[in-house]
Amino acid sequence: MIPIIVIAGPTAVGKTALALWLARQLDTEIISADSMQVYCWMDIGTAKPSQGEQQQVRHHLIDLVNPDQPFSVADYQCLFNETVDNLVAQGKVPLVVGGTGLYIRACTQSFSLDNPAEANPEIRARLTGLAQSEGTTALHQQLIDVDPDAAAAIHPNDLRRIIRALEVFLTTGIPISQIQKKDDSRFETIYILLNRERPELYHRIEVRVDEMLATGLVAEVKALRDAGYTRDLKPMQSLGYKQINDFLDQHCSFDQAVADIKQKTRNYAKRQLTWFNREPLDLKINLSGKTEEFYPEILRFIEGRLSQTSNRIL
Repeated sequence: MIPIIVIAGPTAVGKTALALWLARQLDTEIISADSMQVYCWMDIGTAKPSQGEQQQVRHHLIDLVNPDQPFSVADYQCLFNETVDNLVAQGKVPLVVGGTGLYIRACTQSFSLDNPAEANPEIRARLTGLAQSEGTTALHQQLIDVDPDAAAAIHPNDLRRIIRALEVFLTTGIPISQIQKKDDSRFETIYILLNRERPELYHRIEVRVDEMLATGLVAEVKALRDAGYTRDLKPMQSLGYKQINDFLDQHCSFDQAVADIKQKTRNYAKRQLTWFNREPLDLKINLSGKTEEFYPEILRFIEGRLSQTSNRIL
């Protein structure tokens, strides 16, 4: 099996600094596991690694598509496997870093997903509206078109399960019947979760949002709009971009937009932690009160696990 290292955690917890240090120590490269960093020209609002950070350590699976191009978990998994194979051929242990739990699970567990996608209230509301206007049968027909296996297993009147199956497909780009199929994983994953005490994490989130605004988030959104990327595009509806679009369209004040970004980001961090705490973690680290002097302990843990993996392979 191929050993890979995963550094996961909520937004603003401190994944990047640790990952850069580990990558240099292990002489390896970073694979981003962030569903928003795949989009070009969306840099500030996605906290994409800076040019300086990318010069320190090579990053993969960022800047893959334009904001108006579709990109699914299946697309990510394909590129992930190619990138891992290339790194392994160079004698490197892949270092996966990010906060998109679905991407990490899809790749490390080969789509063995008991909860394939988080609830998407907007998609769910739209599907519920369609059911009210066109009937449950019409939604079931949509499911037949995109996932006939799931449609065969779900009664045409079971609106809740029909909506869930369509929600998963529209969120991930993969039929739920395919996601729920389990294959043997190729990987031996060293899975590390970073966290901080809640008040500290929330403070870091607020500081990060302020820094994004100070470094040009509003200008970034304006540039995207000027380039023809409209606010109805999925990436432009994401956290931070939606609120700035609302401000630019005069649906709210600037202060209201900022407050909403901070609140929604705190909520997102809570959901991320809920997701990751269900994963097969090898190490959970509370970074509160710790400095970079703690990094070598994490490195020793990883090296010990890599040694065990090597012995089993031999």
